[in-house]
Amino acid sequence: METSSTHHYTVDLAWTTERKGVLSSESLQQSFEVATPPDFPKGHPGIWSPEHLFIASASSCLMTTFLAVAENFKLPFTAFACPAEGQLDTVEGRLVVSQIILKPLVKVNNEEDIALAHKVL
Repeated sequence: METSSTHHYTVDLAWTTERKGVLSSESLQQSFEVATPPDFPKGHPGIWSPEHLFIASASSCLMTTFLAVAENFKLPFTAFACPAEGQLDTVEGRLVVSQIILKPLVKVNNEEDIALAHKVL
């Protein structure tokens, strides 16, 4: 099976109230609320923010890539997790995500699979 080298993804964002909106996509069943994070004026706690989503994108990209590569290398593993942290800084008067730290954790049952797990990561 040949895979195309071009992929397109679309999302829709609709403002609802204050500094909140709803994020959705035609190709997905679930939509969810997004908002300015509470670190900023008029931000909202407890709601996914663009900053959370950006960091989550990096973490979930690593996971899905790991799963594909692990399958290709036939790596037997029993768990995968990837805590992530992002840092937002002001650079030349603009806010930028200056750092993303991914901390992938892979659990294997056999000690001889540890080296392969490191290679796959």
